[in-house]
Amino acid sequence: MLFDALNKFSSAQAITATAVSTNVIDTGSSKDDGKAGNLPLLIQVVEDFNTLTSLTVALQTDDAEGFGSAETLYSVTVPLADLKAGYQTPVITLPQGVKRYLRLNYTVTGTAPTTGAVTAGIVAGVQTNG
Repeated sequence: MLFDALNKFSSAQAITATAVSTNVIDTGSSKDDGKAGNLPLLIQVVEDFNTLTSLTVALQTDDAEGFGSAETLYSVTVPLADLKAGYQTPVITLPQGVKRYLRLNYTVTGTAPTTGAVTAGIVAGVQTNG
């Protein structure tokens, strides 16, 4: 898959505690983003995680870049056993209800990890080898 820098939430972002994605995506003033259901979101582990119990990744949206009223559109919880380099969450497309700004929120459950990183963003297509 190919990433566009403007549509990337995280680039090998180390997750050592609950945190939001390094980048926020500004969809502009258009309200049509995500309505067609053909913009895939790729969330991929690029470094093995340790010690935590699970990692929940939530796609959030808001009208303001500060996310004072963040709304969760989608979330997935991945157990430690799956948090190995190369793992991709199930492929989703941007759901309806997207507001101007998008980000990911990473929630750590259990002990804070000392290793583990994620690359995530909106891509043109997702390669699956299954």
